[in-house]
Amino acid sequence: MEPPGGAEGARGPHPVVEMLDVPFLPFCILLGILGLVCVAFVSAWCQYWRGGFAWDGSTQMFNWHPVLMVTGMVVLYGAASLVYRLPASWSGPKLPWKVLHGSLALAAFTLAVLGLVAVFRFHNAHGTPNMYSLHSWLGLATILLFSCQWLAGFSTFLLPWAPAWLRGLYKPVHLFFGSTILLLAVASCVSGINEKLFFSLKDGPAQYKLLPAEAVFANTLGLLILLFGVLVLGALARPSWKRPDADASDSRQPLLAAER
Repeated sequence: MEPPGGAEGARGPHPVVEMLDVPFLPFCILLGILGLVCVAFVSAWCQYWRGGFAWDGSTQMFNWHPVLMVTGMVVLYGAASLVYRLPASWSGPKLPWKVLHGSLALAAFTLAVLGLVAVFRFHNAHGTPNMYSLHSWLGLATILLFSCQWLAGFSTFLLPWAPAWLRGLYKPVHLFFGSTILLLAVASCVSGINEKLFFSLKDGPAQYKLLPAEAVFANTLGLLILLFGVLVLGALARPSWKRPDADASDSRQPLLAAER
């Protein structure tokens, strides 16, 4: 007598599940295109409707803020999050992928810091108070959490002092906060777009509700950023795209380990 569910268990995944099991590389290419579209949209918004770019404390200097934040904290950070989902990282030495992951995250952090410099310098030049809105609180909290995440990850996974048990203990925490930071970054960008429209449109909310072309374009940008973040988080949660648990030859090797 066949055990209950035995025949069905041998049949493998449901056909619908198999149909939805998109290969990672095509998904990654589409996600990369979406990320470039996000950067192109925020750049076009600031160039066409907000007057372009400068680095002199003017309104044009502020325009670097959304471009750098979207590029760094959303697109580059999302790319860094998915490094270990690349099938090429599943075999062979793990150390180069650690370096790539950390380097992309550091590049994202650098752009984010420049974005903060742009907005603080603009505010100070025009006598505008800093850190009074929910968007600014959320954004600064995201940057501070990201800096702690990067330093903790570098110290734990790349420096030679951390024992294997500590790396194993910290890894789930690192993964959790990695996804949390991306979620906070998306929320910060979307709230910032909304806040900028309220401040920049001629009559503020009165004109916003009429949906002029700039508002439609910026709202679309917000939806694209949200879609990018959701797809990255979905890729991180997908079991079939996760690196196998088997340790690579140098999975426990820190970056600065002494040669033997």
